[in-house]
Amino acid sequence: MNSVWKEKSDLPCFDVLNQDIRTDILIIGGGLAGILCAYMLEQAGVKYMLVEADRICSGITKNTTAKITSQHGFVYDKLIREFGMETARLYLEANEEALNQYRKLCKMVNCDFEEQDNYIYSLDDKKKVERELAALHKIGFSAQSVDSLPLPFSIAGAVKFSKQAQFNPLKFVSGIVEGLSIYEHTAVRELIGTTAVTDHGKITANKIIVTTHFPFLNKHGSYFLKMYQHRSYVLVLENAPNVEGMYVDESQKGMSFRNYEDLLLIGGGDHRTGKKGGNFKELEDFANRHYPNAKIRYRWATQDCMTLDGVPYIGSYSASTTDLYVATGFNKWGMTSSMVSAMLLTDIVLGKENPYAEVFSPSRTIFRPQLASNAIQAVVNLLTPTTPRCPHMGCALKWNNVEQSWDCPCHGSRFTEEGKLIDNPSTGNLRKKV
Repeated sequence: MNSVWKEKSDLPCFDVLNQDIRTDILIIGGGLAGILCAYMLEQAGVKYMLVEADRICSGITKNTTAKITSQHGFVYDKLIREFGMETARLYLEANEEALNQYRKLCKMVNCDFEEQDNYIYSLDDKKKVERELAALHKIGFSAQSVDSLPLPFSIAGAVKFSKQAQFNPLKFVSGIVEGLSIYEHTAVRELIGTTAVTDHGKITANKIIVTTHFPFLNKHGSYFLKMYQHRSYVLVLENAPNVEGMYVDESQKGMSFRNYEDLLLIGGGDHRTGKKGGNFKELEDFANRHYPNAKIRYRWATQDCMTLDGVPYIGSYSASTTDLYVATGFNKWGMTSSMVSAMLLTDIVLGKENPYAEVFSPSRTIFRPQLASNAIQAVVNLLTPTTPRCPHMGCALKWNNVEQSWDCPCHGSRFTEEGKLIDNPSTGNLRKKV
């Protein structure tokens, strides 16, 4: 189930760390967010290093649909209602700045970057469209209303952001990693202050940035309560139409569309990890109905960290920690959120003021409706008297018959049938064969 990005890219390899070492900044996690942090620190002339437990971009980055956009669902109406206009404006400004940064970098990198308009549509609620447009106009952004799309179904309406972008994320990474201080197959097993313990040496740093998708430290930050993981699926079709843009349903369980070369990417089938959902069958049924002459070339699944309020957590790991930072909870919008993370965290570790720090602060209030749902899920699965159990926090695992894996409905760790770790926040395999 390789993604189209992996099939059409060739990432370089990096050495394993086999010694004790010191550095100013340690980055843990070699996905797009971590690599962009490393790139910016390299440009700033700072002594840093990045360690990745497997290969760089071997986790979620290789399985994205790779849309670069500041339009993250119908988020701006919600941000104004819950945080006020200034926070909504800053959130938009941060993501627009991220988009512009990609424009600059991609001029130097052959990564199939191309501008495309982005559309968030609603199948049945015109009022949602109108509220989102009104919110955007309040914060001074020029978006457009659209009544129909080149997709095989009717809509109630859509909001259009012009001149957004898409690319091949692994080609992009291949183009910026040369010369960066990166170590692969170097898993951090423990943090003792700002010293990271690996299998073959200790890394002593002044400051540490954690970009491991779901943070692996439980004793700080309460991320096990502040997030859950959400699974979604992608089919890539040949002999399907060019839809001339990027499209996402405002509903969390809706569908997304974009083209790459002569292929059409369709995303959907979503569900909370460890629960049942439409998965690949939902997408296959859709393709058979609407694109009967198309052929499936690639398929893959991905996983996203969902926050309590729809805004990523970027900044200090917790209010009680010093010199420890995090980027997580990208809510399906990992491309721009990764760039925002790199810009913001680079400023923070260099002691610079950043206007977006408060917007993304991981220490903002957790009293949101999703908190109760996350807590209930955790309690129910902790009390479920079945095996196997997730080594992360002891929740009962559920068998995923579609992907032949053991999945944790509490926090999203996943394991092979034999018990080998697939996805974090667990940091190790199941304790015994399942």
